[in-house]
Amino acid sequence: MIYRPRRLRKNPIVRDMTAEVRFHPDMLIYPHFVEKGKNIKEPISSMPGIHHFSPDTLIKDVEKGLKNGINKILLFGSGEEKTPEGKSAYTKDTVVAQAIKLLKKNFKEDIYIITDVCLCAYTDDGHCGIIHDGYVENDVSVEAIAKMALTHAQAGADMVAPSDMMDGRVGSIREILDKNKLENTAIMAYSIKFASAYYGPFREAADSAPQFGDRKSYQMDFRNPNEAMREAFLDETEGADVLMVKPALAYLDIVNRLRANTQLPLACYNVSGEYSMVKAAAAKGWLDERSIVMENMYAFARAGCGLIITYHARDIVEKGWT
Repeated sequence: MIYRPRRLRKNPIVRDMTAEVRFHPDMLIYPHFVEKGKNIKEPISSMPGIHHFSPDTLIKDVEKGLKNGINKILLFGSGEEKTPEGKSAYTKDTVVAQAIKLLKKNFKEDIYIITDVCLCAYTDDGHCGIIHDGYVENDVSVEAIAKMALTHAQAGADMVAPSDMMDGRVGSIREILDKNKLENTAIMAYSIKFASAYYGPFREAADSAPQFGDRKSYQMDFRNPNEAMREAFLDETEGADVLMVKPALAYLDIVNRLRANTQLPLACYNVSGEYSMVKAAAAKGWLDERSIVMENMYAFARAGCGLIITYHARDIVEKGWT
């Protein structure tokens, strides 16, 4: 035989030497849930190993992550007052703004802070926008979302990440940031965010489950790959700096297709349901956690993601899984 592909699989050295896809911890972004109060570190029951932190305890956990190379974080806020308009999302003293200021004071440019921008944890109905006559109104919601992004940027966020899926929100955020001389604040758009059942554990963590109906009128229909591309291209046109696909595992075809059609950096979100399923199966001894997590990470990279948002990030770096 002339062709023997197994020659290049003979041992770990040659396998590593000829690997076509590379993974590095620099690709990882670690999500944190920050809550109003002090001395809070409370486990999230549906997401083993993940906690709610108050800003003061968040500092300690972020410092631990920094020592192991986790220098990119994504902040979610919870515990604020809930109102129909979600006004607590963009007050100057929102807990996310407090956390940003404290993190930047302590770690300066050693930490890169991304903030989730959405109203769902701040509205009393749990929807990602403002309800009028039972329907999420797009334009009035975009106005509030842009104010929220501005609040985060003024507090010192390096990047804002709108996750609401309202039409036109990336352009509105870019406009309000530029008007306030925050042109260097980047935007990572949740460009292709599907109405997915994989978000269940997150909704407990962020206390953001909708109180009625669902989010299918604004989050995407998972049957529509062409619409997914259109959504991403609109965000790119409106000024997004990074595009994101969410969830990740069930949508690697979308990730790969988008990678082939954009020159922007591409992120994927390895969401709470994907994380918790692995944790639950590993706890039962049904699979090897390290092996399955790293197989997933390489799948994301192979599909075309350069940035991976994952709750597994700390395990990967602290346990030396790479």
